[in-house]
Amino acid sequence: MVRVNPLRQFSDHIPNLDGQTVFVSGGTGSFGQRFLRELVSIAEPQRAIVFSRDELKQSEMAAALRAELPADRFDRLRFFIGDVRDRERLMLATRNVDIIIHAAALKQVPAAEYNPSECIHTNVLGAENIVWAALHNHVKQVIALSTDKACNPINLYGATKLASDKVMIAANNLAGDIGTRFAVVRYGNVIGSRGSIVPLFRQLAAKGVAGVPITDPRMTRFWITLDQGVRFVLSCLGLMRGGEIFVPKIPSMRITDLAETMLPGVPHEIIGIRPGEKLHEQMISQDDARTTVELTDRYVIEPAFAQFPRKSFVTDGAGTPTPERFSYASDSNQEWLTGDQILSMLEGCT
Repeated sequence: MVRVNPLRQFSDHIPNLDGQTVFVSGGTGSFGQRFLRELVSIAEPQRAIVFSRDELKQSEMAAALRAELPADRFDRLRFFIGDVRDRERLMLATRNVDIIIHAAALKQVPAAEYNPSECIHTNVLGAENIVWAALHNHVKQVIALSTDKACNPINLYGATKLASDKVMIAANNLAGDIGTRFAVVRYGNVIGSRGSIVPLFRQLAAKGVAGVPITDPRMTRFWITLDQGVRFVLSCLGLMRGGEIFVPKIPSMRITDLAETMLPGVPHEIIGIRPGEKLHEQMISQDDARTTVELTDRYVIEPAFAQFPRKSFVTDGAGTPTPERFSYASDSNQEWLTGDQILSMLEGCT
């Protein structure tokens, strides 16, 4: 077991985004809000477009950013009500856009199992609509956010994200002389994001509960902070050539270690794994490994077929192929978090 500093910055390769128009679907979500704050703090984009279907979240986000940002920065933001299911609205909203960050998705595993058609319409057909809008408007770059659950999925949410990834990767073959390039970013659980286990544990700690619910004491997960996720996506914009799935090198954590760190001394109550939940997560399977390249701070799953001009990261010496039978899973990861590192990662998470 290798103990490392888990707070990689992922700051290399971040491109200059001055003068660019950047569109973020699901812009009022945890990632979207943090991404847009980072964007207008490090660059002077021509416009930064928030696209989401929730008018209340948009008004709250606008009020918060108006209070936080200098007027010249806030004035670069645009707020569009819309749904990724609506192709015509997307085509209107992405006119003159240079970069699309596709973060909109239905993400709750139990909700997806109970409402499969809704999950499919948003996650799969929504991704297809993003592709159509990007090609129609000659967008330069598209990065879609994925999840570790898309690797060897056992639940509907993971299956829809796998399908979404396939749609995005294959879209490079449709671009032709338009030249739009599509890529995917896949990472693990985001510490402190809405719906994650951290807010739940904080609520339990505030109540002073007598027991912490644990699904299975063996359970492990990949963990990344929201800031790391944002910087990783930005850096992938600078690296992408089209057709890649970018996977960051991030640490694993045992759920029991997180519980002990946040609620020290509180007994664990084993409640069993929920339907559609894995004991451990994978981000790269052995089958994916055949086309996977290792870089310093990330892995790149290159497209198995690329009917468009593209140079491999191996060809130009930027990376090396992963070994035969390689896989990247949370239980066999070489990087693990200590209790102090967990506390460090929790700092600033709300």
